[in-house]
Amino acid sequence: MRNLYYILQKEFLLIFRDKTILRLIFVMPIMQLLLIPMAADYEVKHVSIAVVDQDQSSVSHQLVNKIGASNYFRIVATPGDYPTATRLVEANQADLILTIPPRFAHDLATGNHAAVQIAADAVNGVRAGLGASYAGATVRQFALELRAGAVLSSAAPRPPTIDVSTANWYNPHVNYPLFMVPGILAILVTMVGASLSSLNIVKEKEAGTIEQINVTPIKKYQFILGKLIPFWVLGMISITLGMVVGRVVYHLVPAGSVLTIYLFAAVYLIAVLGVGLFISTVTENQQQATLFSFFIMMVFVLLGGLYTPIDSMPQWAQTIAAYNPPSYFITVIRAVYIKGSTVGDLLPALARLAGFAVAFNALAVWSYKKRSA
Repeated sequence: MRNLYYILQKEFLLIFRDKTILRLIFVMPIMQLLLIPMAADYEVKHVSIAVVDQDQSSVSHQLVNKIGASNYFRIVATPGDYPTATRLVEANQADLILTIPPRFAHDLATGNHAAVQIAADAVNGVRAGLGASYAGATVRQFALELRAGAVLSSAAPRPPTIDVSTANWYNPHVNYPLFMVPGILAILVTMVGASLSSLNIVKEKEAGTIEQINVTPIKKYQFILGKLIPFWVLGMISITLGMVVGRVVYHLVPAGSVLTIYLFAAVYLIAVLGVGLFISTVTENQQQATLFSFFIMMVFVLLGGLYTPIDSMPQWAQTIAAYNPPSYFITVIRAVYIKGSTVGDLLPALARLAGFAVAFNALAVWSYKKRSA
């Protein structure tokens, strides 16, 4: 154990002498937690829409006014024909084109089928899909209101209606930061742990000090532990700072126990640090380690469920996500923050993370080549 103590002493001294590492560990997560949740918003607002009103009736004007009154849309033009509206889309001045055909009001009044056309600029598929969906819902709501008004103004008996009430469990006000901040916190801890640890052993190789360590009585597992523990401690401090930022800036308080988050974070950090140390043992310089860690981080982020639900991914992507440690930690930290889940509720995820921690660190120990003294 004395050998391990000497390695830990050396690693902590090197870390606290390197101001860049300290900034990466402490300042970068805080800045990103302040900026990313404000920018990475799923909600689409202020969609630019061009309205081609070929009916020019009081009913079509009411529909245009209803769309313009919505927070989701911004009417940028009302051209007289469809080709003119198309040129607005080509010039990136409009995202949607709503075409109201002639005799629109007449068809509604006589009970005939009335149709409008919604054309979307699908270069940005998400914005086009959501914008067209919002516009379609607004038109349908307008038709229902007209129908209800016509029934009330006539002597005909009012048809039966169904009142639908909705309730949002766990997040009743659909608080966006409550959903996003815990997931971003998980990814930031991953970046700090995996990226920095992947450069650790490589630095020893480039400096030539690895050869001196190789001929000492230090065992392979002691060397890996000596590299892992300092970054594990700093990672736990980093996640604490992240939760403090979430509390102070976004007023987020976990519905569950903070100790549950720390338990999973402790196991999770061992897993991602093992990934970084494995990369560091199989690469020869910092450039190689950086490229490897960048590739793995892209997989971690894109297939972790932070932005896209895993259930909506293709089957092959879901299979990869099943072996992706961040997908479990993102699920856990969101469950604790939003639902108040306990360790008992999350035992399968804990077992998976513990398995990843053992597997990745065993790979790091196995791949570290050491000569005997």
